[in-house]
Amino acid sequence: MARTQNSIRNIAAAMVGQLGGVLINLLARVFFLHYLNHTYLGLNGTFSNVLTMLSLVELGVGPAMAYSLYKPLADGDVEKIKSHMAFYKKAYITIGLTIAALGLVFLPFYTVFMKEVPDIPHLNLIYLLFVTNTVVSYFYSYKRSLIVCDQKKYIETGVHYGMYFLLNVVQIIFLALTQNYVIFLILQVLSTWIENLILARRADRLYPYLKDRDVKPLDPEDRGIIFRHVGAMSMHKVGAVVVNSTDNILISKLIGLATAGLYGNYYTIIHPLQTVTNQIFESIVASVGNLSAEVKDGDIQRLKETFNDVFFFAFWIFTFCSVCLLNLLPPFIEFIWLRNRGWLLDNGTLIVLVINFYLYGMRRPVLTFRDASGAFWNDRYKPLFESAINLAASILLAKPFGLMGIFLGTLISTVTTSLWVEPYVLYKNVFGDWPLRDYFIRFLSHAAVTAGICFLSVWLCGKLDYSLLGILPRIGICLTLPNLIMWALFRRTTEFRYFKALGLSFLEKVRGHGED
Repeated sequence: MARTQNSIRNIAAAMVGQLGGVLINLLARVFFLHYLNHTYLGLNGTFSNVLTMLSLVELGVGPAMAYSLYKPLADGDVEKIKSHMAFYKKAYITIGLTIAALGLVFLPFYTVFMKEVPDIPHLNLIYLLFVTNTVVSYFYSYKRSLIVCDQKKYIETGVHYGMYFLLNVVQIIFLALTQNYVIFLILQVLSTWIENLILARRADRLYPYLKDRDVKPLDPEDRGIIFRHVGAMSMHKVGAVVVNSTDNILISKLIGLATAGLYGNYYTIIHPLQTVTNQIFESIVASVGNLSAEVKDGDIQRLKETFNDVFFFAFWIFTFCSVCLLNLLPPFIEFIWLRNRGWLLDNGTLIVLVINFYLYGMRRPVLTFRDASGAFWNDRYKPLFESAINLAASILLAKPFGLMGIFLGTLISTVTTSLWVEPYVLYKNVFGDWPLRDYFIRFLSHAAVTAGICFLSVWLCGKLDYSLLGILPRIGICLTLPNLIMWALFRRTTEFRYFKALGLSFLEKVRGHGED
């Protein structure tokens, strides 16, 4: 019950924080485009992706650190926690300094990722500010990770989104006053440093033993396990960066910065949805890790039932979000947000983006349980094949299909690797004798339901007038149609009854607090 309560608290904080973050980011994007332009927007995305590639030197230390902390936290082993934290402090400082050095070395070469070098002043300084922001993000972050691993992600979420909201407000003010992109980035660096400092101070209050000077060195056995996990996660890190963080680079190089800026408008909506759903699963990964650390061989059934619940939750959420993206994103951009039809992408590209979004989301339950159970070692080579297929397919398809071809490359790499390798590894190494066919039957049947709901919603919305007033009935269809169909099809399932009982219990507690 404590795990469930922590998960609910973490999820609620993530949802509220991300909603506020999305709203302020949408407003900030309007000011950004008003005072700057799409070239700056494309540059912003390209430099962000370049720095994500440089952050490969992290080599998966974060997930390996999280997994190694679940057991001592569950056991209350303070001495082992202190040893781990001292080790990770050195690791993160080393990572930050290494990225700083690589960023300086890479300074003369970053323009190779651009089809044309934009006529933007202080380009080198802008690049160095991106490097600085990435480097600063690693200082104190080991303490941030301890808070998250201890099932208190709601604390980290509150600080993060509080600073994010404040940053966007201050950036809007300075953009309006100065129209200066350099000041815009300096404010971002300061925000990153202050956020990590606040969380480090909070960790010191929550875990006073972090200030102890009497810390034993990490056991050689624990070091060996960590390095083994880091080796596995480094390959996953490479795959994730290539698949998820090279789109802007490929668009900038093969198509142009202006097109990268157009995609950035869609990314501004889709990425927050991915972030909030990631926050949901990251909010429960510590609880799953805690459960995995305590579970005995005879309790695999309990772990599997929890997985089925999480998988059903992901299915419902990502089906609903996919319907909304397909039907509401273009009119939202054209009539409400940016009020410009020239900033829309074609429908084919939108469909591929939504399919990638859905498949990414449906992988999250598998990845959550894999990482929490430490099974990431067993599919360590998968990301290498995935990234190679992604790059090759995206480059080959960019010429005949343009922007859509780049995202088709991501879709092809996902289908040919991740969709079957990841569940295979989870079932074989964590769930034991549970048949894998159960997963694929569940996945394919759910995907068919999602496809049917999306097709029906697009058909119904296509009957409506495409105008500002036509958005309201579209919203009504998107809110009611998927949820009614899902309720009708799944209301008698074990998973639906579990979430129904959980919701009723939560409402009962809220009502009880209100009466008090």
